[in-house]
Amino acid sequence: MTGLRWGILATGGIAGSFASDLRTAGIDLVAVGSRSQESADAFAARFDIAHAHPSYEALVTDPDVDIIYVSTPHPMHHENARLALENGKHVLVEKAFTLNRAEAEDLQRLGAERGLLVMEAMWTRYLPHMIRIREIIAAGTLGEIRAVTADHTQLLPSDPAHRLNALELGGGALLDLGIYPISFIWDILGAPTSIHSVGRLIETGADAEVATVMTHEGGAVSTSLSSSRAAGSNAATVIGTEARIEIDRVWYSPTTFRAVGPDGTVHEEYSSEIEGRGMQFQALAAERLVRDGILEGDILPIAESVAIMGTLDEIRAQIGVRYPSEGADRG
Repeated sequence: MTGLRWGILATGGIAGSFASDLRTAGIDLVAVGSRSQESADAFAARFDIAHAHPSYEALVTDPDVDIIYVSTPHPMHHENARLALENGKHVLVEKAFTLNRAEAEDLQRLGAERGLLVMEAMWTRYLPHMIRIREIIAAGTLGEIRAVTADHTQLLPSDPAHRLNALELGGGALLDLGIYPISFIWDILGAPTSIHSVGRLIETGADAEVATVMTHEGGAVSTSLSSSRAAGSNAATVIGTEARIEIDRVWYSPTTFRAVGPDGTVHEEYSSEIEGRGMQFQALAAERLVRDGILEGDILPIAESVAIMGTLDEIRAQIGVRYPSEGADRG
């Protein structure tokens, strides 16, 4: 442990999940910042946090805070993370990392200039079952990886005013849900060499369904499906020439998987046994990086988070989604 002192910026649902898992892991959570004192006080009381700040500015200038978890809606990630970096704080920024690649590049550049850790909170990558899957692949058990498929489909509120459907808040299936399978595909197969996307937009202009077919180095293929209007299997498969890995529902949370040979022989079965939701593992990884003086993570380097935002930009361009803050020319 580095003894890093954590602050949480914003007090929504994901912030509560993160705070709970920090407490489970015994990580030092010392401050929270909200847009109102009332909200900050309530959150602080709920999680026994010493400092409750009535503004984000007060949080980022708190001398007792070393690293800040940014959990605001997507369009605010860039501004809020920048504020923290400018005040000398490391940042863990909720996924999707930003609205677009241009914003992500700016945070990457600022973090490097200030000598601070900038990390995307793609918590799935740090879960024990994902660590084990990468070990199996690295050992060559699957042979040559030829295909990856994953979906993230949920039945979410259809109210046009809801954040998930509001284009000005970065609403839509892609940034909230699609980021999971897209990041997973990147993790296993690397950057796509071609991207083909289709989507269905709702009355607000936000995407309710998005499907992708991508090719990767060596000719491997991937498919992803995200939907905010229907719940699917939420499973994933990595297919190799010698074996495959079948990840059960819900693949992006602590779950079970099997490594299965072409004849159906099960080579390994894995079952996750952890405390909490599992968001503490990304925080522990961030602490390790800071302790070791490393600004580029090994599990998810900031350069990869930036490149993934570029992939999401291309998918949005193909399905016709532009966020209001981007203006006529997307960054």
